[in-house]
Amino acid sequence: VFGALSFSPWFLASGIEGTPVFACGGNLTGDTGFIGSQGYPGIYPSNSKCVWRITVPRGQVVSLSFRVLDLENDSLCRYDYVDVYDGYVNGQRLGRFCGTSRPSALVASGNKMLVVMVSDANTAGSGFLAAYAAVHPHERGERYCGGRLDEPSGTLKTPNWPDRDYPAGVTCSWHIVAPENQIIELKFEKFDVERDNYCRYDHVAVYNGPETIEARRIGRFCGDSTPTSWSFRPSSHSKSQLQLVPKFKLRSHGVIEHLSGRLEITQDIQSTEKKSSCHMCDVLFAY
Repeated sequence: VFGALSFSPWFLASGIEGTPVFACGGNLTGDTGFIGSQGYPGIYPSNSKCVWRITVPRGQVVSLSFRVLDLENDSLCRYDYVDVYDGYVNGQRLGRFCGTSRPSALVASGNKMLVVMVSDANTAGSGFLAAYAAVHPHERGERYCGGRLDEPSGTLKTPNWPDRDYPAGVTCSWHIVAPENQIIELKFEKFDVERDNYCRYDHVAVYNGPETIEARRIGRFCGDSTPTSWSFRPSSHSKSQLQLVPKFKLRSHGVIEHLSGRLEITQDIQSTEKKSSCHMCDVLFAY
């Protein structure tokens, strides 16, 4: 909806054209609104940390769409970055962003979202501008990119599948949750991703744990060979739920392949099938 609207955000918010109104953090409520880096559209300040808490009405979930992203670029986003969390306290991080490649809409599992921007001593851009909106939970799987999946079974797919090519430069995060005494099965029904000998560009990576770091990676896939099914069993030290977090990252050059995956949450019955033991598992699809 917002994509069809032409606006000058600092003009709309203040009523005085050219006067930035975005402060460093704050508490935001209501059905819709905008947040921006301190001083946007001017250069954001150095050595700062700004925290925004977004709350929408109960019964709805938060959707956040970046309109502008212009931060210091780094392949690991170690210096200047924006973190987005699902909820306020101990929330799952939906993504960390820097540079100029905008993610697609990020969707929380509930009515709260936390946005944190951190800058180091050297700044390199105008920061960010994002719009938030309250959406109905059932819209997460189709209209929006990402969200929480806690039903006994479900399907995740790349944006626009199967009608159109997916857009470039977006990131999607899905949270798949099952009770401790159940397993999650990840089964790819369609897999056609840009081929590279080292899967450096478009790829699917499976991680054992909530962090997408090399030490936790248990698989990385690309090309057109469908990966084998993955089943995740909670470890003996797990808590009340098992989380699988697929993050879909589209690179700006884009490709026209699609991926569709089905996630079955099944009871943990006796089986001879080999399973990976983990409490929190990440699946990262980058393209």
